[in-house]
Amino acid sequence: MKTAKFIPFVIAILIFPICINAAPFCSCGNSRYLKLQNPPMYGHDVREIQTQLKNMGYYNDPISGVYDNITSKAVKAFQQDMGLEVDGILGSRTLDKIAELFEQPVAHLEPEKPKGEVSLVIFTLERQLIVLDDGKPFKQFPVAVGKFNTPTPIGIFTITQKDIWSGEFGSRWMRLSVPWGIYGIHGTNKPWSIGTFESSGCIRMYNTHVEQVYEWVKIGTKVFMVGGVDGPFTFGLNTLSQGSRGSDVLEVQKRLAGYGFYNGDYDGIYEHETQKAVLAFQKAKGLYPSGKVDAATYKELGILLFE
Repeated sequence: MKTAKFIPFVIAILIFPICINAAPFCSCGNSRYLKLQNPPMYGHDVREIQTQLKNMGYYNDPISGVYDNITSKAVKAFQQDMGLEVDGILGSRTLDKIAELFEQPVAHLEPEKPKGEVSLVIFTLERQLIVLDDGKPFKQFPVAVGKFNTPTPIGIFTITQKDIWSGEFGSRWMRLSVPWGIYGIHGTNKPWSIGTFESSGCIRMYNTHVEQVYEWVKIGTKVFMVGGVDGPFTFGLNTLSQGSRGSDVLEVQKRLAGYGFYNGDYDGIYEHETQKAVLAFQKAKGLYPSGKVDAATYKELGILLFE
């Protein structure tokens, strides 16, 4: 079990009811164009497209994850039917059209709007976003969240920027006040990813859904990002070192400050001041002074995972 010092942080989040005006510089917008080449392109993104083309009747071979001649021909057939440039390249226009057709079943929007103060709760493990109206659940939406190696930030944040967008960020972008990087709630041109652990840390929504939420929130709207019982360590006790960023770094900084070893900003960025504090803490506790937060250092800080 964790020490009593750590538990209140988790409970504080769980007690609630259930960029600038340019391209957001978060790592969600890094999808590649798919095309025929030698050696052939392959990967999860190719499998996704083959699956969607198969669902629409354009691709009938096994899902191989390899962008081969058969896949290119299927893309060309789709482009021909949709009135797009027929080049066999899976670029943004072709992907947007596939996404548009995929999302049609969720296009109906309810006219009802929240009447009081709006806040958002995002349950990352359940991949659900709850809109609260004066603290009461108003509407629920499915979302995609970060992969285990690029987790969605855990904590309490606010909306700091809103933009109408397109492409990989979908039709709307709402930036979160995460101090260690650029994260947001946004739409997607990969609607089939909704409900999965798929992003680089951002919250993805269907475009029709994010457009609704976009109208309800304002700059300063609170967003509660909830993990599991282990809070910022929901995805494990990762070894932290120079360059690490995230909710886990932020919690370590708070612990070090509580023990009197850290006087810097709580920004979730493992830089020189944080490393200096870790080294001092390790020396004071008789640990090997590696400057990294390892298993022994976590234990001494009182951070243990629930069994």
